[in-house]
Amino acid sequence: MLRVSVANPYDYPLEFQRLKDAARAVFEGEGVAACRVTVAFVDDAHIHRLNNQFLQHDEPTDVLTFPYTQPGAKVLEGEVVIGYGVAKEYAADRGHDPNLELLLYTVHGCLHLCGYADADEGSAAEMRAKEREYLAKLGLPDIAG
Repeated sequence: MLRVSVANPYDYPLEFQRLKDAARAVFEGEGVAACRVTVAFVDDAHIHRLNNQFLQHDEPTDVLTFPYTQPGAKVLEGEVVIGYGVAKEYAADRGHDPNLELLLYTVHGCLHLCGYADADEGSAAEMRAKEREYLAKLGLPDIAG
């Protein structure tokens, strides 16, 4: 069973079902049979603190992932943390709805939990292609960088 929950400690206006559907689309598409994943939406200060603590990057960021199991585990477990303020800012800069940006970040974070990386040019290109694939499956426009 694919268990995806959305954590919204700052009470943002989120499209909960679409976010869960986006995460499930990735897990189904990547052949994940069972998962327990939380997608959390936090403010800039919160994601800045996490980014500094875990990656030593002293700034807010868009998405952080915390896998609790290895890709291919019987039950994939983890957390995707999304910077809501960063998403709103990027969406405004790129001229689209912030909800689309949040869906892109959800897809991106779930791909990370499935083992995809974007640390170098080759892996980043592969990840962008996967993002486009899942955005299309969800009937969403191609907003992947």
